[in-house]
Amino acid sequence: MALTPRLDLRQSQSLVMTPQLQQAIKLLQLSSLELSAFVEQELETNPLLERADGHDEAEPAPEPAAARDVDEPMLDSIGGQEEPPLDVDYDNTWTADGLDGGDGDTAFANWSGHGGRTDFGDDDSNLERTLSEEISLRDHLIAQINVDLVDPVERMIGLHLVEMVDEAGYLAGDPGEVASRLDCDLELVETVLLTLQKFDPPGIFARSLKECLALQLIDRNRYDPAMAALLDNLELLAKRDFQGLMAACGVDAEDLAEMVAEIRALDPKPALVFDHAIASPVTPDVLMRPAPGGGWHVELNSETLPRLLVDTRYYAKVSKGARDKEEKTYIAECYQTANWLVKSLHQRATTILKVATEIVRQQDAFFSRGVRFLKPLILRDIAEAIEMHESTVSRVTSNKYIATPRGVYELKYFFTPAIASADGAAAHSSEAVRHRIKTMIDAESPGDILSDEMIVLILRKDGVDIARRTVAKYREAMRIPSSVQRRREKTMCFPGG
Repeated sequence: MALTPRLDLRQSQSLVMTPQLQQAIKLLQLSSLELSAFVEQELETNPLLERADGHDEAEPAPEPAAARDVDEPMLDSIGGQEEPPLDVDYDNTWTADGLDGGDGDTAFANWSGHGGRTDFGDDDSNLERTLSEEISLRDHLIAQINVDLVDPVERMIGLHLVEMVDEAGYLAGDPGEVASRLDCDLELVETVLLTLQKFDPPGIFARSLKECLALQLIDRNRYDPAMAALLDNLELLAKRDFQGLMAACGVDAEDLAEMVAEIRALDPKPALVFDHAIASPVTPDVLMRPAPGGGWHVELNSETLPRLLVDTRYYAKVSKGARDKEEKTYIAECYQTANWLVKSLHQRATTILKVATEIVRQQDAFFSRGVRFLKPLILRDIAEAIEMHESTVSRVTSNKYIATPRGVYELKYFFTPAIASADGAAAHSSEAVRHRIKTMIDAESPGDILSDEMIVLILRKDGVDIARRTVAKYREAMRIPSSVQRRREKTMCFPGG
C-alpha cells in the first residue's frame, strides 16, 4: 500500500478553557478575602465597572443568589455574541441552562432549592494555584489536629479549642463552653485539651503561665518535683527571694541557679513567632439559623458578597468617541470582561448557597443533636444531590465557612470517607468506625480484652462490613497497642483484676 499525502476534514467536540471560563473557576475557589482583593484589582483596571453604590446610570449586575429576585433576568453578553456557558462538565456535555432553578435562588435556601447542572471541570491547572503564604498559628495547629486526632468528634472539639487560643498561645476560653456548645462531656474536652497541649510549639494551649512553662519543661524532659515546686512559687522568683526558693524546692544555691536559668530560657508567649491571624475571627460566607417552623434557614453573608455594576452609559459614551480600531477593541473587551465578571460572581454565590444548603440538610442530626451524630459524607453525596460535578463541590467547600448555632466551620470539614454497610443500609463513615473502635477499646476491662477479630464480629453485627486487617490498620493509626499488649498493660495496672 503506497503512502501518499492527503487532506482530511474532521469535526470533533472539545472543552476549550477560555480566559473567561478560567476566571470563573478561579473565582469559585477563592476565599472571601481573596475575592475582595481580586474585585478591587478589577475595579482599578476596568473603567466600566462600578460599585453598587455608584452611579445610578450604571447597568445593574445580577443580584447574588441570597438576595436576587427569582424572575430577574441574567445579564446578556455584549453584542449578542454567545459565550461558552459556565455550566459545563468535563465530559464535554454542554448545556445552556442557567443556575436558576426556582426555589434554589431565593433569599433563604430550603431543602428543595436545587438548580440546574453546574460543572467547572476537574482540570487542576496552574491558574488555580494561589500564592504561597507564611503559615499562621491556626493553620499550624489544624495541620497537627488532622494528623493526631483521628476521631471526628475529638477533631471537632480540637477545632473549637483552636479558635479559643489568643495571640500569645494561651487558651482564652473555658473548655466547659465547648462541651456545652457541642453537647458532649467536659471530660472528653479535657482529654482532647491534654492532647493539644503536646502540640508544637511547646507551651501552646496553656491556661496559665505556670502551665505554659510546665508544658515546655515536659517537652524538654526537665520537669521534676524540684521544677514543679519552683513553678508553684513563681512569685518568690519575681521577688528574687532565693532563700525561700531553695527551701521550697529542696535544692542548694547551685542547683537553684541552673533551674532559674532553664526557666528564663523558656518562652512565656510561645505563639508570638507565628502570624497573629488566629486572633482574628473567621468571616463566614454562609449564615445558618433555626427556622421558626422547624428546620434551618441558610443564606449567604451579604458582607462577603461584592456588588458590582456595569456602567452602560459610560460605555455608550466612550464607544461613540472611539477614534480607531484599537480603541474600539479595548472598550469592547472591557465591557465584555465586566459583564462576564458580574455573571461569574452571581453564579459563584448561587453555587456556594446550593452546596451549603445540601450540607446542612444532610448533617441535620449534628446541628440538632450534637457532635456524636456527625454523619458520614463524601463529595459525591453532595454532587449527586444538587447535580454538580465533584470537582465543583470540592472547590466550593475550600476556604468557605458557615456560621452555625454550634460554631463556625469550614464547609470541607463535614466530609469523611465511608465504609460499606453489611446489611445494605447506608454506608458508615471511616472516621465514625474509628471512633467506635476506640470507644470499645477504652471501655474494655482487664479481664475482657477485645481482639481485632472480636471487634470485627461486633461491628458486623452492627451492620459495618469491615475486614480484620482494616481494624488493625485503624487501631495502629490511633496508636492503640494490640490486644496482647493491652492485656499485659492492664494486668500490670490492675493486678487484682
